[in-house]
Amino acid sequence: MQIAVVGGGINGLCSAWQLALAGHQVTLFERDQLMQATSAASSKLLHGGLRYLEQGEFRLVREALQERRWWLKKAPQLTRRLPILYPIYLDSQRARWQLKIGLWLYDSFAGKKRIGRHRWLTAAQTLRCSPQLKADGLLGAYLFFDGQMDDQKLGLWMAEQCRKAGVNIVEHSPVLKIQPDGELQLATGKLKFASIINVAGPWSSALLQQSGLSAPPLDLVRGSHLLLPAISRYGHMLEVPGERRIVFALPYQQQCLLGTTEVRQQLDEPVQCSPAERDYLLDVYAHYFTPAVAPAQLLGSFAGVRPLLSGSADASRASREYQFHWQGNILTVSGGKWTTARALGQQLAAEVNRR
Repeated sequence: MQIAVVGGGINGLCSAWQLALAGHQVTLFERDQLMQATSAASSKLLHGGLRYLEQGEFRLVREALQERRWWLKKAPQLTRRLPILYPIYLDSQRARWQLKIGLWLYDSFAGKKRIGRHRWLTAAQTLRCSPQLKADGLLGAYLFFDGQMDDQKLGLWMAEQCRKAGVNIVEHSPVLKIQPDGELQLATGKLKFASIINVAGPWSSALLQQSGLSAPPLDLVRGSHLLLPAISRYGHMLEVPGERRIVFALPYQQQCLLGTTEVRQQLDEPVQCSPAERDYLLDVYAHYFTPAVAPAQLLGSFAGVRPLLSGSADASRASREYQFHWQGNILTVSGGKWTTARALGQQLAAEVNRR
């Protein structure tokens, strides 16, 4: 069956790969270059999503933990196991026993795909791992493990798997309209396919709307990151003071990657870290580390727009699950997260074959 995939981010690439492995003739259309937008502006983590356990997303966490191990095993040159500290202070939002339950579940869900067991570190042990953490009020930290990646290079590695499987990848080719009968319109003309997979991320709903079709609601959320001088070989999972939100401070390419924010965004707005987001992240950093970092000391910043399933008033609690929606021969993918992209592609290929 001839299938068009619209979108060259990680979900589009994994979907195209799995469809090709299932025996379909697949052409992938990307409006710019592969892996240039949302999929290259992540927190660079291959993780189950420890914080999603609080939201009851057990299926998603279990799947992501299984997929985490797959990425680490298949692309060791672009991924690595990362030790992460979750420091606990006298004024922390979560008690030590709550974290213990969450980390026990995290290890249990990973099962045989676990990449390391969590353990408790005393305050002294924590400071030896991360000397710039503030010692005042520090009770200790939980040490656990997740994966880290170069998201753009890993996505391009997946593009190579697509090509090896026979996927025809067409870059710099914006899709203007799609129709339920399988018609796809480019600037150069119209093409016909048995099925069209609309996995354009933040632009998936906009493509349906400009095609005159109804679109499932999406929650577009900007996530911004700062690049700072390196502080430790350990990652840090940090509670935002006075909030339930989490921010990561991670070692990345001899720097410290600090993020992310969660700010609702419109497609026509610039995708960049705002001064308010910069100050927000630097305040979190100054709460935990010494010395503080001034804006002039920033080494860089980047931002991306995540297409999340709508339905939550609080952007930080929006689900990272994914959904499929058929309209005739068009299958639109909504939501999803980087780590589960291959699993999404597998389920999508099964859905197309059932159809």
